[in-house]
Amino acid sequence: MFTDSAKIVIQSGKGGDGHVSFRRELFVPAGGPDGGDGGKGGDIIFEVYDGLNTLADFRHIRKYAAQNGEPGGKRRCHGSNGADLVIRVPEGTVIRDDESGKIIADMSGENRRMVLLRGGRGGIGNMHFATSTMQAPNYAKPGQPGKSLCVRLELKVIADVGLVGFPNVGKSTLLSRVSNAKPEIANYHFTTLKPHLGVVELGIGESFVMADLPGLIEGASEGVGLGYHFLKHVERTKVLVHVVDAASVEGRDPVEDVKKIREELGKYEKSLLLKPQLIAANKIDSIIPNEEGEDPIARLRAAFSPELPVYPISGVTGAGIRELEYALLNLLKQTDRKPTVFEPEMEISYTSDQELPYTVVREKEHLFVVEGPRVEKMLGYTNLESEKGFDFFQKFLREQGILKKLEQAGIQEGDTVRMYGHEFDYYK
Repeated sequence: MFTDSAKIVIQSGKGGDGHVSFRRELFVPAGGPDGGDGGKGGDIIFEVYDGLNTLADFRHIRKYAAQNGEPGGKRRCHGSNGADLVIRVPEGTVIRDDESGKIIADMSGENRRMVLLRGGRGGIGNMHFATSTMQAPNYAKPGQPGKSLCVRLELKVIADVGLVGFPNVGKSTLLSRVSNAKPEIANYHFTTLKPHLGVVELGIGESFVMADLPGLIEGASEGVGLGYHFLKHVERTKVLVHVVDAASVEGRDPVEDVKKIREELGKYEKSLLLKPQLIAANKIDSIIPNEEGEDPIARLRAAFSPELPVYPISGVTGAGIRELEYALLNLLKQTDRKPTVFEPEMEISYTSDQELPYTVVREKEHLFVVEGPRVEKMLGYTNLESEKGFDFFQKFLREQGILKKLEQAGIQEGDTVRMYGHEFDYYK
């Protein structure tokens, strides 16, 4: 089954926590802190794989998570980094943020591999926090959390020429005639449920890629039928070929068909109408003159030429095919054939580095000791003698969760809190 869109959840790895330990060896009674750093969490990486042409695999697995980093160890041992997770997608896959719908990345052109989510950084061990005033820090930095995101994958086929038209007008037959593609061909509606690509070789060192896009129906741009899901494939093509049933085998009017298809394209995206276009009037081998002697090819040319040149062809007999191929080649030579790559509309934001750690220890029945780099740093530039400075310091203790930690440790009113040579009485 062809699948051109999928929604998945991706999760980068968490960084490993820093370790708290102290060197303890014979004849080294006070060796100091030796806690190692945690490893970095694994990244989520998207990579283009030429062996894929659908997003069907993502229908069965909806969550992808990279490996977490390992925590640090004693004796300054660094934790192992988490393994990256590489997600393979077909070329032309657009990655969108599911919530906002904005484009994060387009895996097309030169963008064949990119890190979409970075893993969390590993926390640093207590060996980094030793200072002249704190020679035995009993804290380490935790690893940063990974990033989780729900994304929508959309496959937009990359081709030079796109065949558009209503169902059963002969698009698949035409593609099989001019290339080595083998699309399913049958005499019923919606035969083509997925785009087919074929390389058209002209034998003069020239070639181009042609896509048979599924048949549209009226209202496709508004989500009617299957057409809406495949209109997105038209966006990347350089030249559009309107394939119509010139013989009106099923009673369709080829002139009205071209008008309706152009209307659907314009409703979906007006810029599509600016692409070079021509008309392939198919099934000329089945044209039966009516009583009025009206020529359907002449009607098409009167309605659309010279803006849309008309080329009578027969996908069955091959009549007119060569003229059509060279006309398409000439149009392509006048256009920039560099693949259309959609620009990113958003960047992944990451939380800032976590604050430095601290500890709250109940040293005696009525004495609590608070230590840590963030507390020491705050005391270094805060004037506790002024009322404004002391209020600022109290706000810091509250916002950093230190007061809450003291309460959890069992502090009561009147108890003493010691912080780097400063002592405070605790009152709510």
